[in-house]
Amino acid sequence: MDPIHAQWIQFYHQFGKFYTKQFAPILAETGLSMREIHVLLFLANNPEFDTARDVSLYRRISKSQVSEAVELLVGRGLLCRTSDAADRRVTHLAITAEGLPLVNRAQEVQSDCVQQMLDGLTLEENEQLRAVLKKLFANGKRLAEGESSK
Repeated sequence: MDPIHAQWIQFYHQFGKFYTKQFAPILAETGLSMREIHVLLFLANNPEFDTARDVSLYRRISKSQVSEAVELLVGRGLLCRTSDAADRRVTHLAITAEGLPLVNRAQEVQSDCVQQMLDGLTLEENEQLRAVLKKLFANGKRLAEGESSK
């Protein structure tokens, strides 16, 4: 294996560990799990994707785990469900007014984590990183859709 592959894997695990640790005070205070925080943050950060199916698909969390998280969050008054007017089989999820302060705190933690990861980068390096990531994301999308550059 190319050393850069191993470094990507190591980075992924190290950052995941760091990221989860940053949420420890919120988790302890609220009794929520990191999975439930992930659901809230996904819905807050991606308002165009507002169904349990979307959360499962894009966050790569099993449908049953998303369902359990949504049930708990609805029960705690942090999320609400509404049926789609055009297709009653579709249920949209929204963060409630009661859930908004928690989501705002979680987004601050999330933002702080990103800032800490970018610490020490110059403005130019930050812009270069964003350009490289944009290309990588485009390549990932293209490859996921079955297109190859070869």
